[in-house]
Amino acid sequence: MQISDALALIPAWNEGGSIGEVIHSLPKGMQALVVDDGSTDSTADVANAAGSHVISHTTNQGKGVALMTGFAWALENGYISVLTLDADGQHDPLEAPKFIEAFNREGADLIIGRRSTREMPFPRNLANRFSSWLISCALRRKIYDNQSGYRLHSQKLLQELEIRRTGFEFEVDVILQTLHHGMKLGWVDIRTIYDAKIKSHFHPIRDTMKFFAVAWYAYRTYKASRAG
Repeated sequence: MQISDALALIPAWNEGGSIGEVIHSLPKGMQALVVDDGSTDSTADVANAAGSHVISHTTNQGKGVALMTGFAWALENGYISVLTLDADGQHDPLEAPKFIEAFNREGADLIIGRRSTREMPFPRNLANRFSSWLISCALRRKIYDNQSGYRLHSQKLLQELEIRRTGFEFEVDVILQTLHHGMKLGWVDIRTIYDAKIKSHFHPIRDTMKFFAVAWYAYRTYKASRAG
C-alpha cells in the first residue's frame, strides 16, 4: 500500500485555529477528509482552503458519528485504508508513513499509535494508564493505549464496523469490534504531544467514571462474544 491509498480522516469540532496546519503537514500524496462536526467557527472554511475535502454536520453529533461519516465516504471512494488523526495538533501528521509501513509489514486491520504516558500531563497520564489497564483486564490481552485516536483502519475492518457508541468510547468499541471479528490488532510508537495552549476536552472525574463504564461494557461484550 502507498500513501495515496490511505485517506487521512480528521474529525473536527471548532478547530479553525489548528486544522489548516494539520492538513498542510500531511505527507505529499495523502488526501485529507475533514468531517466538520457542527462547528460554529471557521473550521470548514479553513479546511477547504487547505485543500481538504469537507463534509459538514449541521449539529455536533460526537466523534463516533463523525468518524463513521468519514469511513462511509472512504469506502464509497475506494480507499484501501483510513488513517484517523486529531484536528488539534496532538498527532504529528509526518508520522503517517509509520502506519503505512506497519500495515505493509504486518497486515493488521487496526494499527494504533502508542503514546508514552510518562510524557502526558497529570491527571491525563493516570487516567490513560488506568483505563488501558482496565480494558486489558476486560479483554484479557494487552491494550497499550485505548484512547489514542491516531489509527490506521483497513478497508476490511471498515466494512464490518457498526456505530454502537458516539463519544470517546467509540474508539474502545472499535478495538472490541476488531477482535470480535477475528481481525489483527497492531501498534506503532508515536510522539506524545501535549501543548499547554490547546484546550483539553478531558474532565478527570466525569471521564474517569466513563472509563469504568467502558471497561464494564468491554468485559460484557468480550464475554458475550466468547459465549457465542
